[in-house]
Amino acid sequence: MGSGQVTDWQGKHVTVAGLGVSGVPAAKALHGLGAKVTVVNDGDDARAREQAAELEALGVTVRLGDGDTLPDSTELIVTAPGWKPDKPLFAAADAAGVPVWGDVELAWRLRKPGAADWLAVTGTNGKTTTVQMLASILEAAGLRTAAVGNIGVSLLDAVLGDEEYDVLAVELSSYQLHWAPSLRAHSAAVLNLAPDHLDWHGSMEAYAKDKGRIYEGNRVACVYNTADKATEDLVREADVEEGCRAIGFTLGTPGPSQLGVVEGLLVDRAFVENRQKNAQELAEVADVKPAAPHNIANALAAAALARAYGVPAGAVREGLRNFRPDAHRIAHVADVDGVAYVDDSKATNTHATQASLAAYDSVVWIAGGLAKGATFDELVAGAAKRLRGAVLIGRDRALIREALARHAPEVPVVDLERTDTGAMLQAVQEARRLARPGDTVLLAPACASMDMFANYNKRGDAFAQAVRELGA
Repeated sequence: MGSGQVTDWQGKHVTVAGLGVSGVPAAKALHGLGAKVTVVNDGDDARAREQAAELEALGVTVRLGDGDTLPDSTELIVTAPGWKPDKPLFAAADAAGVPVWGDVELAWRLRKPGAADWLAVTGTNGKTTTVQMLASILEAAGLRTAAVGNIGVSLLDAVLGDEEYDVLAVELSSYQLHWAPSLRAHSAAVLNLAPDHLDWHGSMEAYAKDKGRIYEGNRVACVYNTADKATEDLVREADVEEGCRAIGFTLGTPGPSQLGVVEGLLVDRAFVENRQKNAQELAEVADVKPAAPHNIANALAAAALARAYGVPAGAVREGLRNFRPDAHRIAHVADVDGVAYVDDSKATNTHATQASLAAYDSVVWIAGGLAKGATFDELVAGAAKRLRGAVLIGRDRALIREALARHAPEVPVVDLERTDTGAMLQAVQEARRLARPGDTVLLAPACASMDMFANYNKRGDAFAQAVRELGA
């Protein structure tokens, strides 16, 4: 199947796997290009039937309740990123020699001639923030851009819509990269690698390999984290275009071909004349909001990609100053009686929580929820000296309680059994009791939220509401 011009799609039999947020736009786009589209979906609930009705009205065939059987005469499968590689549908496709693309691969193939370059970002944590920072910097440079991929505008809408872009800031998950074999970014960054989604990928090695696909065929820069050797290893293994450079970012003083921090300044020793001797000031640490260590790392990665694209230093500063982080990402809610209350409900795994805890000296930690197979010993051992106390909530809180008993036995722990809507208010009240002036009460659960809340946003909202009630 060729570059994706309309003539290539006329009458092609394409199966779209999964309705969801990527499946519906993919089915519509392919149908609009003249393909004969069949959508298969495991579920057959009210939401699926509603989406099916919308697609069937356009002339798309939808098969609910059977996502495993390969429809006859399928020439291509376009899958939702979350569908596991070991599904019977993909085994059948493999046996029949039918290629499988994800929505990102489809978007890549459907780009128009002379389309926008892609600056791509992946990593276990920090992707969304980094991509939003990057888009803010690109905008400050006067470029037509959007934050797309896992966030913001759908990639398919970005490549097929009427809006013309110069360059796109693209967030990519390991799932999306797994199904995007021909993607070739202008430049790309892997922010960090920690165990996550291992149930999907099967092993840490397979997870890292999928993350590393983001570097394949890069033209200008492969950006890696000097503090995370695994990201540098992925750059070494990547097959890139002649002249593409490895660019490191560090929270310390940068060497040549790196961006880093010197005396409160973000500096560039990669995209400057005579990088052996020279460094270019890009911004002040104070321009990064919030200036927590992991967020400064995000800013350096965004700056590296922008500089790889030729953006001037002044636009990096302006873009970082203009950027406002999303809700529930180390968001300061209020100060009550000399104690700061911070909502990092987005910290749904141990790696994100580790970064969050490292930003504060003395913490009363509110944690717990669905562990998703995680273990907490390393996290607790690393943070033990910062903990004033801990308040545990949610289904898998015992795992954290046991890690605290092993590695921080002197830290007072409150274990809350209740899971009703009032549980968060009680957690905040208990945290207030443990806190002293100058402390931070930090909601950084290290767990998913769905045992007690619809999502991490609702969990963060409940925390903020409880803090406001304290203040009142």
